[in-house]
Amino acid sequence: MQTLRIGDVSITSIIERDGPWRRPAEMFPAYDEAVGAKHLATLDPVVFDPATGRMVITYQTFVVRTPKHTILVDTCTGEDKGYPAPMDFPKQPWLDGFAAEGLRFEDVTHVFCTHLHIDHCGWNTRLVNGRWVPTFPKAKYIFHKREYAAWEEATARGTNPPGNVWRYNCEPVVAAGQALLVDDDFALDDTITLQPTPGHAPCHCCINIRSGGQRAVVTGDLMHHALQVREPDWSTVFDWDPAMAAASRRRFFEEVADTAAVMLPIHFPGATAGRITGGAAGFDYKFL
Repeated sequence: MQTLRIGDVSITSIIERDGPWRRPAEMFPAYDEAVGAKHLATLDPVVFDPATGRMVITYQTFVVRTPKHTILVDTCTGEDKGYPAPMDFPKQPWLDGFAAEGLRFEDVTHVFCTHLHIDHCGWNTRLVNGRWVPTFPKAKYIFHKREYAAWEEATARGTNPPGNVWRYNCEPVVAAGQALLVDDDFALDDTITLQPTPGHAPCHCCINIRSGGQRAVVTGDLMHHALQVREPDWSTVFDWDPAMAAASRRRFFEEVADTAAVMLPIHFPGATAGRITGGAAGFDYKFL
């Protein structure tokens, strides 16, 4: 992704992996082959690989630089977590991308997690002398307090998502005193605010970035693929509450459609950034 300017804020991307990933029917239980084929024929070709029949999915972290802060939003899958295939892809690209940004771990002031799934909080921690410690020693990590509590409870029940996500990626940050457990209305300042969009995870939030009268939104997993912009009711197999996820998507699309707000979906490939359009024919995604 090219550098995006939002007022006096710059936004870039660190990619951990991208390329063909999943077939639509495997991702969306409500997927209709005929409807999907019509959409895929007219969507930007970057989002689908006809040779494999798979959607192109990117795993990335957004680097948000404000005049006061250096912020990471969602930290991909991380290293040394022992994840099974297909989540065992090489992690060096993320480290290389981080270095290419001219960053050191200690430069990061804040880490925002839209939610606490395996592929959004992995670089929160790293393994040092057999212990999970915060990767970014001077950063405050912003976790939604009810999202954190939900996965803490799930871990206690033994129903945590794969990879011991809470135990490896989240609890060590709290233990180190680097976490801010926040509510729906949290604002870092006038520039960075949360926007609740629950459903994919218990307290999934989008991250609003506002500066100079402009707005960008890191949408996390509110949408995984451009097909969901055309078909907001196509929730994924990974959604905590599919109906709630669909309702959050529609509500959000109705708010931002045909505005100048720039979307930054974590899993959209290529240039990533785009805008939601709307009208009688429904919503659509237009890459910048």
